[in-house]
Amino acid sequence: MEPSDEVGRADGPAGERILVVDDDPFIARLLEIELSASGYSVRVAHDGEQALQIAREVSPDLVLCDVMMPNMDGFELTRRLRQDARTSSVSIIMLTARGLSSDKLEGFSIGADDYIVKPFDTPELLARIRGVLRRSKEMRAQSPLTGLPGNVRIEEEIEARVRDERNFAILYADLDNFKAFNDHYGFMRGDQVIQFTSRVLQEVALEIAGDDAFVGHVGGDDFVVVCGMEQGVPTAERIVERFDAEAPALYDPEERARGFIEVENRRGEVQRFPLVSISIGIASTERRRYSHHAEAVAIATEMKGFTKLQAPETSSWAIDRRTS
Repeated sequence: MEPSDEVGRADGPAGERILVVDDDPFIARLLEIELSASGYSVRVAHDGEQALQIAREVSPDLVLCDVMMPNMDGFELTRRLRQDARTSSVSIIMLTARGLSSDKLEGFSIGADDYIVKPFDTPELLARIRGVLRRSKEMRAQSPLTGLPGNVRIEEEIEARVRDERNFAILYADLDNFKAFNDHYGFMRGDQVIQFTSRVLQEVALEIAGDDAFVGHVGGDDFVVVCGMEQGVPTAERIVERFDAEAPALYDPEERARGFIEVENRRGEVQRFPLVSISIGIASTERRRYSHHAEAVAIATEMKGFTKLQAPETSSWAIDRRTS
């Protein structure tokens, strides 16, 4: 069965999108009606594979999934959602007819946010959904433009690795010549550059660093990638390669061909700016340890500034090789 069209009021409780996953058409339709009536924007999938496809396309705020489904059960769906950089931060509530403690423990251990036993009443379900979504917003402070975790989650992710004494690398990235692009083409085209950068970082992080990668949006044109220590440099190299190959397509053909844009400054003078590029600073645990997340971020930011000075008109990266 094809997934339903998006329904419900776009101006619901907080504009949240919910993906309902249940192989029982009656239950799926009932949930769709109840959630839509409560103001949520709802999509429906009837198996795990379909749910994965929709989740990657629309980035739901919450997935409400049945545990007992053929081919791919709710546990495997949750694992796959958590492993994919595009869906790793989505909230998940599992529904099941079995109230066994072992099932609940497994659900929580693989990343479910809540667990509801059937049959349930609608007011309880809606209350649990509101609670999970509220906690999710507070924890992730998600960027509305990219959907990536914001500063709160970035700090938590780095601090957890520092606390656990894990080897890691932090890539602090920002764009060069972005303001000129924004001034020349306008904010809507500027937002497309930010979203393009977000996509490149997520796809490369998943490709090189796999499930261990974390991508966050600090704000504006600043991003952070956290990954394994050994994947730091290969990830930066691949980001630079992908960015330089694909970013020219963001420009109009004439300006793409000549390799620069012309922008008038406040004094009425016309200035030339190269095409937008990306600079990445890397801090890792290869030669030093960190006692706090801010210390690691400060080193990565310093290296980002260094590579900007060394290669101001091209994408580049630099890694800190100093010892503690």
